[in-house]
Amino acid sequence: MRILVLDTALGAATAAVVAVDGSARPAARSETMARGHAEALMPLVRDVLREAGGLGAVDRIAVTVGPGSFTGLRVGLACARALGLAWGIPVVGVSTLQALAAPALEAATEPVAAAIDARHGRVFFQAFRPDGEALAPARLLAAEDAAGALCDGPAQVVGSGADAVIAAGHGRLRKADGPHHAPAPIRLASLGAACDPDRAPPRPLYLKAADAHPQTSGRIARR
Repeated sequence: MRILVLDTALGAATAAVVAVDGSARPAARSETMARGHAEALMPLVRDVLREAGGLGAVDRIAVTVGPGSFTGLRVGLACARALGLAWGIPVVGVSTLQALAAPALEAATEPVAAAIDARHGRVFFQAFRPDGEALAPARLLAAEDAAGALCDGPAQVVGSGADAVIAAGHGRLRKADGPHHAPAPIRLASLGAACDPDRAPPRPLYLKAADAHPQTSGRIARR
């Protein structure tokens, strides 16, 4: 199965075409960025599809659904849905937290938690058993509360919020190896290939409201 991976949830815009059976070399492009995903994504998609032989060579699209940047998530989801609708390709959603934790879980003998910086001392957080089973649903927590959720013993933490959680863990937690600013495309492809399209729809997982709000002070009253 060949998966077109799209990720704009966090600190990068990424597009990749990955053959999960290893039958072809991955075509991947990624640009680290805090904003500007909307302008960057489609050129990246164009380039990887050109290298991989076109969208006709893709069997499925996997897109990160969050948690993450409110605007970034909408960019990736809109692109994935449009391509899937136009070409009749199944589109599945992949958890950003699960994808971040996946590399560490491959050889883990203790829980692995993913923590994404959500500002103001809070993190998007989810912990997983060594076999990959989630210990609880993804949540928005204070860093101290996230560390407390791992109180039963040592654990690894990955993601942009890992340092804050580890600092609150009083020596019980350590930082996992692997990318922390955005998931690796190969992990996203593997998770996307394992998804049931009926159970993993491309729907956003925000966990909190958008930081930006409409201006109301200058609104003109309607008649």
